[in-house]
Amino acid sequence: MIAIFRYPKREQWKELMLRPSIENALIEPEVAKILLDIKQNGNEAVRRYASIFDVVSLGKFQIEAEDLRTKAREVDSKLAEAINTAYSNIEVFHKAQLHETTFIETMPGVLCWRKGIAIERIGMYIPGGTAPLFSTVLMLGIPAKIAGCKEIILCTPPNNDHSIHPAIAYAAELIGIEKIFAVGGIQAIGSMAYGTTEIPKVDKIFGPGNQYVTCAKQLVSKEGIAIDLPAGPSELAVIADESCNPEFVAADLLSQAEHGIDSHLILVTDYENVIQQVMLALEKQLAKLSRREIAAKVLKNSKVFLVKTIDEGMDLINLYAPEHLIISCRNDEEIAEKVINAGSVFLGNYSPESAGDYASGTNHTLPTNGCANAYSGVSVDSFLKNITFQKITKDGLKNIGETVELMAQAEGLDAHKNAVRIRLS
Repeated sequence: MIAIFRYPKREQWKELMLRPSIENALIEPEVAKILLDIKQNGNEAVRRYASIFDVVSLGKFQIEAEDLRTKAREVDSKLAEAINTAYSNIEVFHKAQLHETTFIETMPGVLCWRKGIAIERIGMYIPGGTAPLFSTVLMLGIPAKIAGCKEIILCTPPNNDHSIHPAIAYAAELIGIEKIFAVGGIQAIGSMAYGTTEIPKVDKIFGPGNQYVTCAKQLVSKEGIAIDLPAGPSELAVIADESCNPEFVAADLLSQAEHGIDSHLILVTDYENVIQQVMLALEKQLAKLSRREIAAKVLKNSKVFLVKTIDEGMDLINLYAPEHLIISCRNDEEIAEKVINAGSVFLGNYSPESAGDYASGTNHTLPTNGCANAYSGVSVDSFLKNITFQKITKDGLKNIGETVELMAQAEGLDAHKNAVRIRLS
């Protein structure tokens, strides 16, 4: 079911932890061609690709406010209550990320500060289909609102009747997103990147998607359109000692395995019995899943590592740099201090990764494919530009002037030196 590696040598780790390859090179020409068509032909191209890929004939792209309210009312009251709870937790956590502007006098008369300014127009892509990610509406929309973004554009694939999923409509209405377009896939990314007569151009694009959507985001980023972060298939690492609950570990692994066949999982443990017990639990739980065929394929590409110590296991985890990391160990908080590379970390036996996906408050838009070694997940900061300011008094320029002049002269930049000298003389 899942490959097991017992006490692998450190020099083998990197190769053993390779994710399933994403063959972007194979699809890039096709995606680039579609993006160029949308750039040149706008709405007409968007409608054509909607007919081809979504098998839907689009009239007006935007969902009318009354249609949005009607669709939102279709949400079951219990689900609505759950979404409300998640909204509250996510809002509380993200509001705490706002910082007051701090003014620093680096030397007498030289005042510097940094101020966060909201990105004016942001675009959100929300997948639909068999797994409509209405939770991502919350994860992106709430911090965007907190940051103060003036315009939020949401694109999501349409159903056959041009409607969108009720829970997506409910979450969007809760946040106050008014510009919602029933457009999916590459055509949604192209529309937000270049703008059409119906869909506004945005400054930064957020949101997950399949390999075509991901490729489209990467290609438009080369043209100067900002994107949230490098994204790939979902992944989870679990590190567990003998104190773990094998049933819980198996459930967490399967929760990521059902995302898609290109998801990736690793389990690291220092206890042989954990492996056997988790394997039995995986087999039992897999049989009951509605998406068991997808999960089974993921398990075949995933790996278990038996290591000598938990410390060694953490070295392996940090090299892997997982999107999600669960620490199912007795000394979870102590071990968490050793985390260097991870998108989001879950401590103890009662912190399932799915809690972070939906409602604990942390953001679920995270770096994948090893990018957690350099990137952070989405936060309020993702929707801000931090601009630096300085104000120097006449006396302040006297204090700092000679330093600037000497450095400019040493670099051979006479005009820089003169910009100071002319003021002081």
